[in-house]
Amino acid sequence: MLFNSLHFLVFFPIVVGLYFSLPPRWRNPLLLIASYYFYMSWRPEYALLLLATTLIDYYSGYRMSQLPDKARRRPYLWLSLASNLGTLFVFKYFNFFRDSALQLAQALHLPTAAVPTVSLLLPVGVSFYTFQSVGYIIDVYQGKLEGERNFGRFALFVAFFPQLVAGPIERGGHMLPQFRRTHSFDYARVVSGLRLMAWGLFKKVVVADRLALLVNPIFNNPHQHPEGPLLLLATLAFTFQIYGDFSGYTDLARGTARILGFDFNLNFRQPYFSASVPGFWRRWHISLSSWFRDYLYIPLGGSRVRPTRAYFNLFVVFLVSGLWHGANWTFVVWGALHGAYLVLSTWARPWREQLAQATGLAAHPALRRGVGGLITFALVAYAWIFFRANSLSDALYITKQLPQGWGHLNGREIGQLLLEFSQHYRPELLAAVLGIGLMMGVEYFGIHRSLQAWWSHRPPAWRWSGYVALTLLIVYLGIFNNTQFIYFQF
Repeated sequence: MLFNSLHFLVFFPIVVGLYFSLPPRWRNPLLLIASYYFYMSWRPEYALLLLATTLIDYYSGYRMSQLPDKARRRPYLWLSLASNLGTLFVFKYFNFFRDSALQLAQALHLPTAAVPTVSLLLPVGVSFYTFQSVGYIIDVYQGKLEGERNFGRFALFVAFFPQLVAGPIERGGHMLPQFRRTHSFDYARVVSGLRLMAWGLFKKVVVADRLALLVNPIFNNPHQHPEGPLLLLATLAFTFQIYGDFSGYTDLARGTARILGFDFNLNFRQPYFSASVPGFWRRWHISLSSWFRDYLYIPLGGSRVRPTRAYFNLFVVFLVSGLWHGANWTFVVWGALHGAYLVLSTWARPWREQLAQATGLAAHPALRRGVGGLITFALVAYAWIFFRANSLSDALYITKQLPQGWGHLNGREIGQLLLEFSQHYRPELLAAVLGIGLMMGVEYFGIHRSLQAWWSHRPPAWRWSGYVALTLLIVYLGIFNNTQFIYFQF
């Protein structure tokens, strides 16, 4: 079931109505039933894997909370890690590692055994709910969190439908207390949640899905579009498409939860206005970045070790982050690129300061942020090529062709090329440019002021005019073909 589907438009109001009508003791069971129905609407058998993860991790956390020291808790930690990471390996990575090992053996002229492939569909959202459950188990093991004794409450923590399939990846210490409280109907919260959902839907169906009409033909057949200008246009379009798609999902998830009385952590904070790559990762997919920081980077030693080891730790984290996104070498290269960006950014910090002093940028902070922002945006957009490309060969072809077609084309020929393209995709281009402008304008404004708080204090005529305008934009410019969210594949 997709947030941008008629199915959800019927499902969610029914859940809200029943939730606030039932006595408090029946509300969590209702949400648990609704969450499993939501998940089973893709494939009912997916729910068996979700239930197995829940049972094993509930038992592991419950048993660990009864034991006083880490040594006696450790077998249950390993039970949980083995089941969760084993599930990910079998369903997501087995064929990838199998094929890679066979290709390496063939390249080295080594004998190969007949290893069968695993013909299993990747359960939607498996990377998200397993990481959320693993984070809970590690917190219990370390004594940061008491193991949840109520099975239904823990099952709801793992399966809560607003963030089940694409995050944010929540922590047990943040969500479990919310499931213990009684949430009354709050008109202001409902309005705020609906506003957030509308904004997320706009980013998805007007910005992301419109841009997909430009991006997909080029990235799916890059060899048919060897012109550098068109490949650059597609790369920039995908840069905004993935942000509109993923942050749009997060807004829909946060708005859905807010209506029911729950708060999710912020997952995006104007990432494309970052002045550095480290700043970008403090603003993009915050729940995943903080997960890797707390459960991988710090256990590896973090920055408390010698610089070369700290650089290694940083690079490994982003390499694993790339692999988390997908079983394809394109994602590994994407993660490696960002790992290299961060290592170089950390290593070159003293030279950057000297350069800023020498060029006079240090005396103009706004100009320095602007230059840093443009460089960061270019680096991030370049890395997105590997994220979006269907294969490593396609990604390398696009990067090779990007500089082509500029030297022998004069300004008029480049303009003619883009004009022909725009005439073919005119509705998509016009809608996309309008959507990107509105999305980024609102995002920029949100940096300097709490937009929701500011909007809540506008006169009713202003607010309702804005609601009507946003609704009309969604209705007339949105793509309503049940397009799946990009991060559902992870």
